[in-house]
Amino acid sequence: MGHVPMSEVETSTPDGSEPFVEQGPRLNDLPFRATSNRTARMIASQSPDDAAISVARGDAMLAEELGLLIDGATTYAIYMLDPQGHVTIWNRGAERIKGWAEAEIIGRDVAIFYPADDIAAGKPEADLARAHACGRIEEESWRVRKDGSEFLAAVTITALHDEAGALRGFGKVIRDITHEKAAEAAIVRREHHLRSILNTVPDAMIVMNENGIVASFSAAAELVFGYAASEVVGQNVAMLMPQAYARDHDAHLRKYRVVGERHVIGNVRLERAMRKGGETFPIELAVGEASIGGERIFTGFIRDLTNRHATERRLTELQSELVHVSRVSAMGTMASTLAHEINQPLTAIANYLEATRAMIGDSDDPLLAPLLADVAEALDLAAAQSLRAGTIVRRLRAFVDGGDTGFRDERLDLLLEEATSLGLLGAHEAGITVTRHVAPGDVMVLVDRIQIQQVLVNLIRNAIQSMACSPVKVLTIATAPEREGCMQITVADTGTGIDTAVRARLFEAFATTKEDGMGLGLSICRTIVEAHGGRIWAEGVATGGTAFHFTVPLAAFPVPDEGDTDD
Repeated sequence: MGHVPMSEVETSTPDGSEPFVEQGPRLNDLPFRATSNRTARMIASQSPDDAAISVARGDAMLAEELGLLIDGATTYAIYMLDPQGHVTIWNRGAERIKGWAEAEIIGRDVAIFYPADDIAAGKPEADLARAHACGRIEEESWRVRKDGSEFLAAVTITALHDEAGALRGFGKVIRDITHEKAAEAAIVRREHHLRSILNTVPDAMIVMNENGIVASFSAAAELVFGYAASEVVGQNVAMLMPQAYARDHDAHLRKYRVVGERHVIGNVRLERAMRKGGETFPIELAVGEASIGGERIFTGFIRDLTNRHATERRLTELQSELVHVSRVSAMGTMASTLAHEINQPLTAIANYLEATRAMIGDSDDPLLAPLLADVAEALDLAAAQSLRAGTIVRRLRAFVDGGDTGFRDERLDLLLEEATSLGLLGAHEAGITVTRHVAPGDVMVLVDRIQIQQVLVNLIRNAIQSMACSPVKVLTIATAPEREGCMQITVADTGTGIDTAVRARLFEAFATTKEDGMGLGLSICRTIVEAHGGRIWAEGVATGGTAFHFTVPLAAFPVPDEGDTDD
């Protein structure tokens, strides 16, 4: 018979009710349709007896070809039931799908095809009753093969009536959809898996067609832009752009479709986007292109750079703050030095005034005595004022040395992280390798965070500069317990090292090894560290370079009040 196109089997009942077989070969496309037409023309030209014989032959041929059609539908179980639900016709597809041969099943009750639970629930009889009442029913339910295995079936049951409307039986079409449903379930699972992966990606993802109409809007995109997916899907992606960008977006897409000139596609660019409330913000944008089923789609990945820019601004502010502290500390060191130096001549002035007062003595001369008394009083007042000036200078020095430092409990690892993030700027580009050996995060120290970070930044920048010409450039930052109640912090380099003679006065004000240095940095570091009750020193490294060490108090131990030990 050749190839038979598959569609619907439209076998109508005498009363014109719905056909009982679906999704089978289409009768109108079969060769026997043409054969029947030719037979009809032949009958019209014959005698009545011959015509009767021709009709009988035509009916037999039609029945044979219909039987071949039904048996040829091997992917469908097609069978007939009598009004009581017993099998009367059984095709080869039914044998293949269900396992029973025609001789085994003819006359058997339809309940044999149902699982035991359905039989107990009366489903076989209920299905036939519903088909009789409705004319036709369709459903997906489980059926049983001869070997006892179950399969998921697409079931169509059609009630068949004669010309008088009496029930003649039922037509059933069964299709095994177990693998089909399993494949659909697998696709659904893969889709859910892919969706769950995409929903966990921190970058926003937007899928759009070649006209810029949004087809998909990820959960991360909802968080970034403030829109729900339902508000964006179906809209032009330009709604997520500032006006200046949105105005040119469609033109760029049209130009790309016509001449293939790319503006954003295939590149990673820094752009600006717009949130639901109208706020614009910086983004990093990457757009990819794909063709699915002849349809071009674009997928954009958007990374919100707001926090990154905020961090960069905070680092800039911290750097400015540390520079300010450095200046204040430098002035404090100079004030402390000046206070120490000024205090000595003030003391000497007071002593000289007291000596002069003693040398004047008392006079019996009635003319000279009043004058000497006035001079003596003036000398006493001058001495008192010089002593008062000395007291003021000592108090100033004590304030500068001790200061209102604002000690707080700080995590040592976070303090080091903030300082190194600033101090190590440019270290990687200079080819410097940084190694860290830092105590775990539960170590707390009692410090003024800004001041100690200033010390660290100063030591780190000095170390980087010292290694500018070194063949080996390794910077080591480490912490370790120094003594009870103190932690030692070390910044070591592999630079040119420091001469022994210079090392002895390294922490004095205006002592420097740099041609353009002021010599205040390490002096400030010493002032800060000593104000914390610690000490700072430098050592040569056997392999070359210098290691700077300083100590800070642990949080459980108060900062000692050393008082004013220097005049």
